[in-house]
Amino acid sequence: MKNAFRIAANKISIWTGSASTFLGAILIVCIWASTGPLFNYSDTWQLVINTSTTIVTFLMVFLIQNTQNRDGKAVQLKLDELIRATKGARTTYVGLEDMTDNDLDELEKEFKLLVQNPGTVRALNKLHAKIEAENARRSTLRSAASNMLHHTQTVTEPTATPDHKEHL
Repeated sequence: MKNAFRIAANKISIWTGSASTFLGAILIVCIWASTGPLFNYSDTWQLVINTSTTIVTFLMVFLIQNTQNRDGKAVQLKLDELIRATKGARTTYVGLEDMTDNDLDELEKEFKLLVQNPGTVRALNKLHAKIEAENARRSTLRSAASNMLHHTQTVTEPTATPDHKEHL
């Protein structure tokens, strides 16, 4: 189901983002507005456009969010690969998007300090230590999750052997 939604969301977002769809929406609004005198600008006439646009907007929010989430993840993976593949790059920066907002704010302050004063070894060491600690924490969590998954896969029901017969 996830894949079907992803495919549909992608196709719909491409279609709705096209100039022809935008022009179609303008045409619908113009037709609706031109029918106002025919319906005496009644409450029902207004309700038609309000309800229609509300429903379309409601549904589009989910499609846009899905597309944005997927695109954001793809960009992060590409950046992570560039960092990993670049000789001399600090691979500890891979996955910074998973850090808390406070940690990211602190890193931003430290980067600004480094830019203002490149010789600040203390700030650089503090930055490295924070990133390494976060990576160690993530590694521990991944390892624990992997061990739990492995443990649940290896636990099986005991089977009866010919030596163990039930006694009535």
